[in-house]
Amino acid sequence: MSVSLPWPAPPPVRAPEAVGAAPTAAERAAAAWGAPLPPGWAPTPFREFVLKVASRCNLDCDYCYVYHLADQSWRTQPRFMTEAAVGATADRIAEHVRTHDLEFVNIRLHGGEPLLAGRERLSRIAGTLRERLAPLTEVAITVQTNGVLLDEPMAAFLVAQDIGVGISLDGDRQANDLHRTYADGRSSYDEVVAGIQMMQRPEFRSHFLGLLCTIQLAADPVRVWDALLGLGIDGVDFLLPHGTWEHPPPGLVPAGGRTPYADWLVPLFDRWFDAPVRPLSVRTFESLLHLLLGGVGAHESFGLAPVALVVVESDGSYEQVDTMKAVGQGAAASGRTVFADPLDALFDVPAFVQRQLGLHGLADSCRDCDVVTTCGAGLFPHRYRPGAAYANPTVYCADQYALIAHIQRRVEEALARRGTTLAAVRAS
Repeated sequence: MSVSLPWPAPPPVRAPEAVGAAPTAAERAAAAWGAPLPPGWAPTPFREFVLKVASRCNLDCDYCYVYHLADQSWRTQPRFMTEAAVGATADRIAEHVRTHDLEFVNIRLHGGEPLLAGRERLSRIAGTLRERLAPLTEVAITVQTNGVLLDEPMAAFLVAQDIGVGISLDGDRQANDLHRTYADGRSSYDEVVAGIQMMQRPEFRSHFLGLLCTIQLAADPVRVWDALLGLGIDGVDFLLPHGTWEHPPPGLVPAGGRTPYADWLVPLFDRWFDAPVRPLSVRTFESLLHLLLGGVGAHESFGLAPVALVVVESDGSYEQVDTMKAVGQGAAASGRTVFADPLDALFDVPAFVQRQLGLHGLADSCRDCDVVTTCGAGLFPHRYRPGAAYANPTVYCADQYALIAHIQRRVEEALARRGTTLAAVRAS
């Protein structure tokens, strides 16, 4: 498999001097990175696996990073992940679990639209994964769906298979229908809401994980918020539209001084933060609060914790986070597959290494920033700029700074009313 990767080939790093000694994972990662790594650093084993069980979709969301942005490799992918690819993936994860003695793995069935795979195929996929992994480790399987195929038989099947269900919806009808439509322009809203209501029935609610909502600047954030509350959901995660310094997200002028996405989110944070009883879980806000209070990890888009995620395409090829398809053709590719390579082979791929280096893998301007431990330079593909690859702040730098500063100010005010400080909380 030949791919064009958006970074230069690193210079070789000498192997250990001991005769016959194979390079360690850390030494191979240093070779891939092309520079010394922090003392004592070692790769973090992968625990999150996104399986592209279907490579086509029944909606035509015009902001979709799979179908409408820079990388069009979906056109050559099999429509569905084959049984051979599923089996090889399960075996590679099992091998990784044994090698690193992992206590759990999380597997997300994704697409395209994963429910297009149908109940019979999904049952075989889940069965193969659990058969080969459950004797070794704890296995959680979830599916992220656009919701239009979530009728009663499908919901009952997913619950019976112990598969958690996340649904994508961009808010109220007006916000959702800006972009999340069928190819002929028809609205998907009523069908998605019907799927949400299906998953909220008592017999299915235990497996409903909440909503993913992509921010639309053209939509009124308060109307979006009220619509989400009106659905009675337990949780939502707000997503930034994908873009890079080369191809900025909608409505954003990089380094232009404006913060339209922070301006959209701030009133929602205030409503959420000031509510006498928290109305629902908002992962974005909770992750930023967790980090501001001294926590680590929490969210792929924030913080400095190593990212331990791998995508497996429907043809069995390993990829970096699939949102890197917003960068360019082949940007997510690793050049490795489940059929030929163990997961540890990905520690030789520069982007996988960089996403685990924390502060060491960031641009100098990010390292010097006073909110870097919270921001973490943002989502990896949003950092891309030609000539500097991913060694840049996020294209949302000003927005993330403004949002984090606002949340920090609100937290400091709340703590002051209780006679303490943010520094004291972090110290404890």
